[in-house]
Parts: sequence; structure tokens; C-alpha cells
Amino acid sequence: ATPSPSPAPPRCPTSVARPGDAPALALPCGLALGSHVTVVGRPRRVPGGGLAQFAVELRGAGDGDAATTILHLNPRLRGDWSGRPVVELNTRFRGQWGPALRCEGWRRSDEDSVDGLVTCEQWTWNTGGTLEELKSMLLRNRVAGQSSSGLIDWPYPFVEGELFALTISSGLEGYHVQVDGRHVASFPYRVGFDLEDVATVQATGDIEVESMFAGTLPAVHPNILQRNLELLAELKAPPPEEPVELFIGILSAGSHFTERMAVRRSWMSAVRNSSSTMARFFVALVIYCLAI
Repeated sequence: ATPSPSPAPPRCPTSVARPGDAPALALPCGLALGSHVTVVGRPRRVPGGGLAQFAVELRGAGDGDAATTILHLNPRLRGDWSGRPVVELNTRFRGQWGPALRCEGWRRSDEDSVDGLVTCEQWTWNTGGTLEELKSMLLRNRVAGQSSSGLIDWPYPFVEGELFALTISSGLEGYHVQVDGRHVASFPYRVGFDLEDVATVQATGDIEVESMFAGTLPAVHPNILQRNLELLAELKAPPPEEPVELFIGILSAGSHFTERMAVRRSWMSAVRNSSSTMARFFVALVIYCLAI
């Protein structure tokens, strides 16, 4: 008997938005390279000497500490022990935090770059008030003929009571954070925290969330796609019909399926159309080099 064809892998929405006042934004198929998440909100005004802080997190499946925190973005508007505003990024697994990346207002060297972007941008002055106060100060300096270049470069990206649009995008080497269109920080990927494992986007703390949106999401969950890769005929490489002039071997870790899919859908598509070039993955192999 002829076996029945396997069903096509279920597809997922390529963009989602937070419905109503839901506490989190669910990502049915996780993230992929090039995905982006946008949170529009405003920091609450905190009376007294509170920290005035909030967190935006990309979390794995589960509740509470059982859920892996794949990315923790924590702006502290009034500072902490450092005494100045700070943006901290980190990961958490089984309740244990990793080493934090702290952006405290000075630009890190290009040696710490992620996809060519520095891990921390510079802000040299903070109004401590509203954006209208900042605009008024700049206007007074301009009328008086005074240069503001020595006083202010960019302010701290968050102001209590002021609306902001924060976007987290996934690049080849890590996450990139923009606020109101300006790059603020980049956080390199850490081993064991995969894009496809992101299940929800949550915002907690002193923040009023107006909306959440995620776009350029994978149409099929990478885990499902990996099991059904043979069904995607457009990604199959035909057997060579002529002698191969160029062979490209790509070493890849077993957990880097998302990265392999990015290669298949980009430059490897040109290789598939070539009769003299072949590209193949070598997955989860240990290569020993012997010096003679």
C-alpha cells in the first residue's frame, strides 16, 4: 500500500499584538533571526525616594521562576547603588541570574560590539523632568548663542510620565534595543537561551503599557520545522548532476537550527541553483586536528 503523505507542519502568525489588557504577549512560535518586539508605554511617577524601575522580559514557557528569562531588560530611572540612571540586561535560568550587562551612560568600546553595534551607548545628562523641559533648555541656549554640545549628547532614554516606544530586535549575534528609534544597547546571545524558546513578552514594575506588538515572526515553529524539513521542497538541495567544483562545508551546533534556516533561506538559495557548487551542514560534530 502507498503510504499516505505526511501532513504539512502547522503555520503560525507572522505578527501578533497584545489583546486588550492582557498581562503578556504570547509568541506561539517563538522568535527568529530578524524578529522584533515593540512595547509602547510610560514609566509611572513614583513618589518619594523609590527606584522608579520596570522590566521588559522575553520569557520561556512556565510560570514564575520555573520560566527561563531569555532576556531581562531593566531600566532604573533614578539609579540604584551607582547613584545614576542605568539600564541592566541579563538572563535567568532556574532562578539563577547570569552576569549582568550594565549600561550606565558611557559608550563601550567597539571591541564589545554585537553585529557591529556597541553594547552600550552614551547618555551624558538627564533632565530629571519632562521632555518639554529639555526642549526649553535647548531653545534658551540657542537664543543665547550658547552651545549645548558640552552639556548634553543624548539624555537617558526614559523619563517618568513620558511615553516611549521600545523595540527589541534579534540579530545574528544578539539582541538590539532601540528607544524612540535610537540604539541604546545590544546584548550578545548566551549559550542555551534560544530564540525559538521565547514564549511570552512581559512588562512588570513601574510601567503603564499602552500596547505590545511582535513582527517578522517564524511562520512555523523551528522545532516543528526541524522535524518536517523534508516536506519543504524549496529548501532541498538536488543531487549534483555534474562534477562539483566548489564544496562548502558548514560546521553547526545541534541547537542552532534557527541559524541554519537563515543560511538556507539566504545565500544557500543561490548555491542550490548552481550545478557546480554544493553546500552541506555538519551538525554536532567534533573535529580533531592533528599536527604532524
